[in-house]
Amino acid sequence: MVKIVIQGICGRMGQALCRLIDARTDCEVVAGIDVQQNLQANPPVYTSLYDMKEAADVLIDFSSPAATAKSIVYCAEKHLPCVVCTTGLDETTEQALKALSTQVAIFKSANMSLGINLLIELARTATKMLGLDYDIEIIEKHHHNKVDAPSGTALMIADEINDAANNAYTYVYDRSKVRQPRDNHELGLHAVRGGSIVGDHDVLFCGPDEVITLSHSAASREVFANGAVNAAVFLAGKPAGMYTMKDMIQK
Repeated sequence: MVKIVIQGICGRMGQALCRLIDARTDCEVVAGIDVQQNLQANPPVYTSLYDMKEAADVLIDFSSPAATAKSIVYCAEKHLPCVVCTTGLDETTEQALKALSTQVAIFKSANMSLGINLLIELARTATKMLGLDYDIEIIEKHHHNKVDAPSGTALMIADEINDAANNAYTYVYDRSKVRQPRDNHELGLHAVRGGSIVGDHDVLFCGPDEVITLSHSAASREVFANGAVNAAVFLAGKPAGMYTMKDMIQK
C-alpha cells in the first residue's frame, strides 16, 4: 500500500485525487497540506509538511509555485519521492528540482494525461515528416482562473516539437506589434482564458493548401488526477532520478 501525502489537498485537483485514491486498493492518502489546517479531517490537513505526523511514501504536489519550492526543501531533507504537477515554476525552482532528482525519485510532467502524451508523440512524428515546409502553431484554452500563460502543457508540446526539429524553432507569443511576414522558424503559442474550460490543446501544421490539426480536450480534472495517482504508485520505491510520463508508459 503506497502512502500518499497531497500538497494542495483542498483545491479542485486535490479533491479529485482523494476521490480516485479512495476507490483504489493499492494506495491511500495519509495526510494533506493546504493553507487552512484541519486536523479533524480524514485525512488530517496541515499547513506545513513539517507539521505532518504521518509517514508517507510519496508526495503529490498540485499546489502553487511558491508551495512547490518549499516542498522541494522538505523532500530533500526527508528523502521523500515527489510527483510534481504544479506548472508555472520559475527557473530557480526548476533547477532545484533537477538537483533534488540526484537524491530522490522525482516525477515531473506539465500534464498527467495519457492522451496529451500521445498527442506529443504524434506531433513529434509530424514534425519530422513535414519539416519546415509546414508552419506550426499551438493554441491552448483553459478556465479563467488559470494564472500562467501559455500553459505548461503548451510549452511541453513546443519543447518536444523543437527537440524533434533539432531546435530549429524560436517561440513567438505575441504578434500584435509585428508587421512582417511569418518566418518559417517561428513556432507560435497562443493562450485563451475563459469560463470553466478544463484544458484544450490544438497543434496546427499549416502547409501549402492544407492544415493538419492534432487536438486534445480534457472533459474533467479526473484525467489529470488519475495520471498523478498512477505516477505516485509508479514512483514509490524507485531510485533517484527524474521520471516522466514516457518512463511510466514504457515500464
